Amino acid sequence: MTLPASTYRLQVNRRFTLDDAARVIGYLSELGVGAVYLSPILQSTIGSDHGYDTTDVSRVDQDRGGVEALERLMTSARLAGLGVIIDIVPNHLGIAHPIQNPAWWDVLRLGKDSRYASWFDIDWSRGRIVVPVLGDDARLAVVDGELRYFEHRFPLAPGSWSEGDDVAAVHDRQHYQLVHHSRGNSDINYRRFFAITTLAGVRVEDPEVFSATHALIRDWCKAGVTGLRIDHPDGLRDPLGYLHQLRSFASQQWITVEKILEAGEELPRTWPVAGTTGYDAMREVNGVFIDHDHEADSTALYQRLTGDRRTIADHIEAGKRLAVQTLLPAEVRRMAALAPEIPDAGPALAEVAIAFQVYRCYLPEGVVDLDHALATAAERRPDLASVIDQLDPRLHDHHDDLALRMQQLSGAAMAKGVEDTAYYRYSRFIALNEVGGDPGHFGISLQEFHALQVSRQSHQPASMTSLSTHDTKRGEDVRARLAVLSEIPEVWAGFAEPFLSSTTIPNRLFGYFLAQTLIGTGPIEPARMHAYAEKAMREASEDTTWTSPNPSFEAAVHAAVDAAYDDPRLRASWDQLDQLITAPGWSNSLGQKLIQLTMPGIPDVYQGTELWEDSLVDPDNRRPVDFAERMRLLEVLAKHPPDIDETGAAKLWVTRQALRLRRSRPECFSGYRAIEASGPAQSHLIGFDRGGGITLATRLPAGLAAAGGWRHTTVEMSAPHVDMLTGRRWHGTVAVADVLASYPVALLAPAQ
Repeated sequence: MTLPASTYRLQVNRRFTLDDAARVIGYLSELGVGAVYLSPILQSTIGSDHGYDTTDVSRVDQDRGGVEALERLMTSARLAGLGVIIDIVPNHLGIAHPIQNPAWWDVLRLGKDSRYASWFDIDWSRGRIVVPVLGDDARLAVVDGELRYFEHRFPLAPGSWSEGDDVAAVHDRQHYQLVHHSRGNSDINYRRFFAITTLAGVRVEDPEVFSATHALIRDWCKAGVTGLRIDHPDGLRDPLGYLHQLRSFASQQWITVEKILEAGEELPRTWPVAGTTGYDAMREVNGVFIDHDHEADSTALYQRLTGDRRTIADHIEAGKRLAVQTLLPAEVRRMAALAPEIPDAGPALAEVAIAFQVYRCYLPEGVVDLDHALATAAERRPDLASVIDQLDPRLHDHHDDLALRMQQLSGAAMAKGVEDTAYYRYSRFIALNEVGGDPGHFGISLQEFHALQVSRQSHQPASMTSLSTHDTKRGEDVRARLAVLSEIPEVWAGFAEPFLSSTTIPNRLFGYFLAQTLIGTGPIEPARMHAYAEKAMREASEDTTWTSPNPSFEAAVHAAVDAAYDDPRLRASWDQLDQLITAPGWSNSLGQKLIQLTMPGIPDVYQGTELWEDSLVDPDNRRPVDFAERMRLLEVLAKHPPDIDETGAAKLWVTRQALRLRRSRPECFSGYRAIEASGPAQSHLIGFDRGGGITLATRLPAGLAAAGGWRHTTVEMSAPHVDMLTGRRWHGTVAVADVLASYPVALLAPAQ
C-alpha cells in the first residue's frame, strides 16, 4: 500500500468539473500535495453540488465531466506524481427524482418483483412503498404512461392503467403510495439517510447488492486509484462486513472512514482501514489553542448574559429527544414492530437511542456503550425500566434485526440531535461546537495534547487529519479567531453585552451564538451572514424551524445582523474587537495549520484553506475557490517569504513548506516526541519532534503578549536544524523569541 504524503480535497460539481480539477494539478504539485482528494463523482441528482445523492452507480457524473474527464484527471495526476483519492457513498442512493435513478424507478414500477428490490431496505410488510412528496394540492395526472405530480414523475406498473382511467384509481394500483410530504417522518417505510426522505438506504450487506453497486469502484481500484474515503459507515447494517468486502478488491488502497469519534472513543481496531477522516484530530488541535484557565470566567459570562445554566449534556438530551420524537418516529415504529409482544417497545427503544453517548456500537464490540445507554434510559424513564429489561437480551444479540437497527437509529439520533440541534443551542463557546467536538471540554492542556499524539502515532499513524471539511460548522480560521476570546473574556463581554442589550432577539442563547459568529468571521458580506443566521436559527429548532418558520423571530435575528453592520455604536465596537483579535487570530491560524500538517497522520487540506478561511457551515464553505489568485501568490512566494498580512500569503507559505517537507523527507515524520520549552512562557509553546522534523508553534498569543512575550524562554536543539520558513539555522539552547521572530511558528528540518 502506498500512503499519500498528504491530500487536498476538491469539491467537484458542474461549476468545477473533473477537467477543472485536472487544471489545478500543477498548482497542487507545486504546493506539495501528495494526492488529490475528490468529492463523490458517481452520477448524482442533476444539479447536485455535493454528489452525496448518487442516482446511477454505473457511471461517472456527466455534469462533472464523465468518465473521459476522470481519465484525463487520472493521467494528469499520474504525470505529476500525485495520487487520487475518491469519496464513495455506500449507505444510500438519491431518489428525489425517480426517473434519474434506474434502480429506484424499477422498484417503484415492479415492487417486490423488481430485480432491484433487494437493493433497498424496504419494509414490505407495509404493502406499498410510502413516498412523501405531495403538497396540499394533490393534483395527479397520467401523462405519457407515467404518473405525474407537477415536476415529479413516477412509473406505472404494467397493466395497471388504461386511457381514460380515473387517476386516483390508477394511483391506488401502484406499488407505491404518494402521500403528503409532512407524513415522511412518521409513515415512511424504507430506510433513509438520517431524516432525508430523498436518500434511500442501500443493503450493501447483501453480497450481490455490494457487487452491483461497487462495480465501477472496483474498476477504479484496478486502474490505480490511491485511496477511498467511505462516507457515513455508521449508517450501514454491518460496517465491518462491508469493509471486508471492500478490501476484497481494494487491498492496496488507503482507506479512511468518515467515523465521528467522541472524546475518548476509539475506532474499532478490527476495521481494516487506516483510520478516520480527521474530525478527532480537529478536536485535539482546536482544543490546545483554547485557554482552559479561563473556563470559569467564560462560563460565568455565558450564564449571566443568557440565563442558561444547563450543561451541554442537558442540551444534547433535549436535542436528541426532539430528533427521535419528531424526525425519526418511522424508524422507531419499524423497530417496535419487531417486538409486537412487548407493550411500549417503541417509547423504550426511543429512550435507549437517546441515551447513547456515542454514535453507535458495533456488536459484539461496544457492549459497554450499549449497557450505558440501557442503564441511562431506565434511569431517565423508570416507568419503562421493565420494558427496557425485556428488550435488553435482544439488543445485545448482534444477529438480531432489532439490535442491528438500534445501531443505525442511535447514529441518526446523535447526528440530528447533537450536531444539527444542540450545537446550535448551547452557545457557551461555539468554537467547540464542531463535528466530533466536545463543547463540555473547554480546551486541552499541552500534556493531554502530547499524550493524544503519542497514542495517534502508535495506533493510527496513517489516519487522516483535518482542520476543515465540507461538513464543518465553521471554518478553521473562524475557530482560530474565536480561540482568542477564550483568553480575554472580559474584553469579549464588552461587545457581547451591548450587542444583546441593543438587539431584540428573544432567545438570548441564540443572540450570544450570533455575537460570537460575528466576531469569528469578522465583517464578511452581509448576505452571507444573513444566510448563515437563517440556517443556524432553524437548525436550533427552538423559536423557528425549517418546516414552520416564525416570521417575527426571524425578523428580529435579521434586524440584529443589520444592526451589527449598520448601527454606528455596535459597528464601532465590533470593529474595535475585530482589530484586537486579528493578529492573535492569525497566530492561532498559522499555529493550528502547521500542527495539523505535521502531527501524526496524513494531513488533508480542504480546498482554499491554504489562505485565511472565514467560511461558515454549508453551503457557505462550498463556495468557488479562486485558484488563479493562489497560483499567483505561490509564484511570488518562490522569491521571498511573505509577511503576515490580510492576503493570507503567510498561511500559504506555511502550508507549502510543510507539505513539501512531508513529501520530500517522509523519514522525518515517523515518530513523536514532545518538546518542552524552559522559562517563564513555556506553556505558550507547542513543540514536537516527529523523527527529525520539528514543529514549534505559539499558543494563547494574547496572554503571551500581556505577560511580556517570550522573555527568557528557551528550547533545546540537540542537532543542527534549518527553519524551512525562514532559512535560519539553529542548534543548542536557543531563545524561543529568536526562533519565532519572523513567524509565530517554526518548521525545522535536520540540516543536510
